[in-house]
Amino acid sequence: MPSKRSLPAALKMARKARGLSQEAFSDVSSRTYMSSLERGMKSPTLNKLAAISQVLAIHPLTLLMLSHTGGNNTETDALIARIRREIATLKS
Repeated sequence: MPSKRSLPAALKMARKARGLSQEAFSDVSSRTYMSSLERGMKSPTLNKLAAISQVLAIHPLTLLMLSHTGGNNTETDALIARIRREIATLKS
């Protein structure tokens, strides 16, 4: 079972929050593949993550954020602040 702070857990959390079954992703993925992702048996490409996110009606970064913070608001705020600082330093 994936930890609460993992991409598999984030995928499952988002899918269930949207009330979707694994079959709901049939236009972008098979149920077997979705199951493998949620169990941490496979890792999606960025393109696949974008397609899955589209079905979930969320930004792909939302899934990545959930995978790093487990949905903890304090950690999410801290990570967003860190990302903003890092982007600012890369742009300068």
